[in-house]
Amino acid sequence: MIDSHCHLDGKDYRGRLDQIVSSAQTEGVHTIVNIGADLPSSIRSIELAKQFPCIFATVGVHPHDAKTYSSELEEKLQKLLAYEKVVAIGEIGLDFFRDLSPRNVQREIFRRQLEMAADQKFPVVIHTRDAFRDTINIIKEYSSKLVGGIFHCFLGSVDEAKEVIELGFYISIGGIVTFPKSVMTEIAVAIPLEYILLETDSPYLAPVPYRGKINQPAYIKYVKDEVAQLRNIPVEEVEKITDRSCRKAYRLEDPLGG
Repeated sequence: MIDSHCHLDGKDYRGRLDQIVSSAQTEGVHTIVNIGADLPSSIRSIELAKQFPCIFATVGVHPHDAKTYSSELEEKLQKLLAYEKVVAIGEIGLDFFRDLSPRNVQREIFRRQLEMAADQKFPVVIHTRDAFRDTINIIKEYSSKLVGGIFHCFLGSVDEAKEVIELGFYISIGGIVTFPKSVMTEIAVAIPLEYILLETDSPYLAPVPYRGKINQPAYIKYVKDEVAQLRNIPVEEVEKITDRSCRKAYRLEDPLGG
């Protein structure tokens, strides 16, 4: 299994990262993508990738921190992209729910990072909350130049999900799919399985039966099992297809040689 999106560099895992990674591997998680959200977390993601063979990193500035972006910071991100285990730029995008950075600044920094992704030929990891139309319209400005990417923890409508995959992007599904009456269950059933990735977004959004607790990559199995149940297909099929799609999205080699 692959956890396509998590944040193991945070304080929730200090002093027990070896245990967290070992538990994931015991549950069959062979690949973990740790996501950058600002410059410090991007650097820490690369440090994790150096420490653990199973971890890969992304680098980028989350819309919450768009107000901290500068040309100097961008130059540092450019240098981080040179590390061989950096697989994407992200998470980037727009968040009009919390509005922790001004919306015009979010849009500007989103565009700047999309330009960097297009220039450097990296996929992007997209965060969008209460801002889907703005997000998709900005991506369309660059779609002909981008190599693709992922809309992570997607909570939009089925029609919006179809717009995403029409642009060649993937949809990532997490622990919310196990919550009662979750809109994510509709996405898990309605779109082709080959466009779905699985994520935990650890330490956030732990699936049932761990809802409300600190999430971890080992819990990706509950997301996989729920998707299989919703689609009425074997869990092995969900794992095989979503793992293959994740490797395509991040341009990863198959660690199992399959």
